Amino acid sequence: MRLLFTVPLAFFMTLQLLAQDKGSIGGKLTDKEFNNEPLPFANVIIKGTTTGTTSDFDGLYEISNLEAGTYTVLFSYLGYETIEIPDVVVEGGKVTTIDVPMSASEGVSLDEVVVTTVARKDSEVALLLDQKKAVEIKESIGAQQLAKIGVSDAATATTKISGVSSSEASGDVFVRGLGDRYLSTTLNGLPVPSDDVERKNIDLGLFPTRVIENVSVSKTYGVQTTADQASGVVNITSRELQGSSDISIGVRAGVNSNVAKSGVFDSYKISPNSDDIIGGFYTQDNPVRNQLTQQGWNTSEESAPIDYQYNITVAKKFKEKFSALLTASQSRSYDYAEGLFRQFRSNFIDDTITDATTYTKQLNTSGLLDLTYYINSDNKIKSSTFFVNKVSDQVFEGGRNGEATIFEETDPAEGLFQFIRDQNVKQTRLLVTQLLGTHRLKENNFLEWAGGFNKVDADEPNRIRNEVNFDPDGSFVQLGRTGGFQQRKSNQQIDDQEFNGYLRDIINVINEEDNQKSFDIELGLNYRNKERDFSSKFVGVEERSTNTINPSSIDDLGSIFTYENFLSGDLQINELQPDTYLGELESKAAYANFNIGLKKWHFNTGMRFQKDIIDVSYDVGNIPGRIGESTKEYANLYPSANIKYDISEKNAIRLAMSRTITLPEFKEIAPFEYVSQTGQVTRGNPDLEASLDLNYDLKWEYFPSNGQLISVAAFYKDISDPINKVQDRGSAGVFSYFNSGDKAEVYGLEIETKIDLITIDDSGETPRGYDLNLNFNATRLWHSQDLKEIRDENGTFIRTFRYNGRTKADLQGASDYIVNASLNLSTASENPFSASLTANYASDKIFALGAPEIQSQSDRFYNESIVEKGFAVLDLVMTKEFGEHWTLRFMGKNLLNPEIKRTQLVRPSTTGIETEEIVRSYTGGSSLTLGLNYSF
Repeated sequence: MRLLFTVPLAFFMTLQLLAQDKGSIGGKLTDKEFNNEPLPFANVIIKGTTTGTTSDFDGLYEISNLEAGTYTVLFSYLGYETIEIPDVVVEGGKVTTIDVPMSASEGVSLDEVVVTTVARKDSEVALLLDQKKAVEIKESIGAQQLAKIGVSDAATATTKISGVSSSEASGDVFVRGLGDRYLSTTLNGLPVPSDDVERKNIDLGLFPTRVIENVSVSKTYGVQTTADQASGVVNITSRELQGSSDISIGVRAGVNSNVAKSGVFDSYKISPNSDDIIGGFYTQDNPVRNQLTQQGWNTSEESAPIDYQYNITVAKKFKEKFSALLTASQSRSYDYAEGLFRQFRSNFIDDTITDATTYTKQLNTSGLLDLTYYINSDNKIKSSTFFVNKVSDQVFEGGRNGEATIFEETDPAEGLFQFIRDQNVKQTRLLVTQLLGTHRLKENNFLEWAGGFNKVDADEPNRIRNEVNFDPDGSFVQLGRTGGFQQRKSNQQIDDQEFNGYLRDIINVINEEDNQKSFDIELGLNYRNKERDFSSKFVGVEERSTNTINPSSIDDLGSIFTYENFLSGDLQINELQPDTYLGELESKAAYANFNIGLKKWHFNTGMRFQKDIIDVSYDVGNIPGRIGESTKEYANLYPSANIKYDISEKNAIRLAMSRTITLPEFKEIAPFEYVSQTGQVTRGNPDLEASLDLNYDLKWEYFPSNGQLISVAAFYKDISDPINKVQDRGSAGVFSYFNSGDKAEVYGLEIETKIDLITIDDSGETPRGYDLNLNFNATRLWHSQDLKEIRDENGTFIRTFRYNGRTKADLQGASDYIVNASLNLSTASENPFSASLTANYASDKIFALGAPEIQSQSDRFYNESIVEKGFAVLDLVMTKEFGEHWTLRFMGKNLLNPEIKRTQLVRPSTTGIETEEIVRSYTGGSSLTLGLNYSF
């Protein structure tokens, strides 16, 4: 099937059967007679033609579908002088922005007219017009606005959009309270892989602002995109060159407040793997068994752990036909967290670590290469290649203070405590390469296509684990004695490959602007094939008998792992057969979409047929027989309907309805067990099934003036067979994935305001003062799901997900309240200054659903839900320009440095008293950085 798809697609590519939209002229008209207020109902016309439009209540106008070329534009208003702007250049696929002040008393000089030409996806004016005209519920933020408010990456950009938040604890982006599982991420409309196999979506923080043209969040489903979504799609449009050239370099440096503490900054711990990281890339390739004696076990130290980043951008346009843009960067960051870890089983304490400490050093190398070729005004081909190499070196320690206890390791009477050290390096190499294009076949017929290839190598080449017992008052250290893998080295390798693409044909059947009638038909095909090759290898070390060899201290555990001790038999190797699984996802879809415009009414209806096949074959040691296979197949129709009614130029109401699916991930189906640093185990479930979702949205929008918005939205989601992360029965610390209920419901209210508090005074010859605007949005969610009890056809009890008398529970990962706010300041001066203060808050959410411990006595023996407590994040960005070339930027991230905390309700049978206990807590620290950029 892949061959049948890729060969014709390649053929289409070579024939260059693609298209480019026509250009547009747009902008804002202001009234010099009334303090430059927006001027509505002014006439804008292309001289010598009948093509034109009028400005709306906000002074905004747009003339679209213009052939590339040079025009003269006339601006007129009754009682005001007509302004003629000659030599206005329109380029295919771009919007030429002309902002014009108009006056009745005196002429307006051309110096007062601002004319710029930028890509349509980049322009703030064009994005605002697009949002007002769109039928679906969709919001975007462009590169111009991102630069203005000092946003550094795509993850931060999404939080400027209503109903979107990010979690400092999990790193996930939440849309209307629903996180990673219910979201899809695309780059230029094509699926993009995750950089972390534990997540469905890529870390949006890997996309710096300099590679972004805009970021959009579609909160309602459209049949052009995959049906594997419930909360929406985040799409990143990659940057193209604006203008004729662009050369810039930048550097920045900073430090994390936790890392800067005394005792951390001067002795920052790194793993022995760091010796094999050269130029930001991990280069060692030694079998894990050899690493027992050929690579160390002890930590190393690094002095002066300073964060830094440097970047360069080089771009050039050649003869108005071809443009190339290359931007690359490398960054290094250090984090330190110390806090509490506890694990309860059946309401009794199992494990306790009061000094759970994590050192994380991360190196990111990324680059974007964009090549754009304009064959002519009707044809365009674009190639976009994005590369990331992410290396994380992490050291986890717990028990150094002599207070840690691990269940069933030692008897309290022995007076020994436990010490755990986990050292791990993770390297993820991500390559996304795409070829896209558009072609205008006829005046009313447009063809678009895209093909992509994604490759991810996510490896843990050498994970080092030590668990020992020791006397904190003396020098006695004993190797852990429960099981043969408490001293071990392991590696994990993941190789993902994906081919994807789409082909769509858009036909304008009716386009009568005078009669306000339009009718478009869009037909399309989508294809996606993703494969994952996974393997994991454990090699453990065990003494011949307890206390055969005793390390001298917990800081020199590696001194005993010598070739001589293995040769003598004092140390013995336990080697497991590798765990492996091979996963394949094939998704094929065809759709039809119809857009109808009748004066104030706009209808968008579509139907998508999508067939998804997930096949995972596995060979793992924790299930009987080791070998197995799980195949899931889903073939459904996914309809969508969007209705918009324009109450007036400033008011609109939107209604959306759709049906979608939430597919399980490979890691959730393959029964491999992944062990965390603290010993918690996550295991896949081959019996897991997809969820089906019904989505309903109603939104009112009001644009009081240019750049200002007030909106209120209500939404409801019905999720059948919801998937949850649940603590499994009969296994301490083991979590798995289950369809733990028959139905979940999510409904909520969302409000958003964008208010200009103060605006720049541009009534004189030069602008004066400053802009101060406030963006605020808040979401209130109500959510619940039933907890089902499973019986066979004879009514015989099999298992239950009910616990502590609960038959219902909140939805995993959903917060009741989400609040985002930003205060943005910019000055009008020769060397402008801008500042952005951003606050985000998400209330408590379930981290992992509770579960019964003893199935037949779930009211007494159970594990309650683990809840991530709500917290607020405050960021500050300040930017100052010096002349035409220099820009200085200060960034303060996570300034409040809140405690990240997870809790669990515990009620021991011995007391019957329920208390809320902390099971994980730490702070992430505040990051302060100063950066300098030079543009040539």
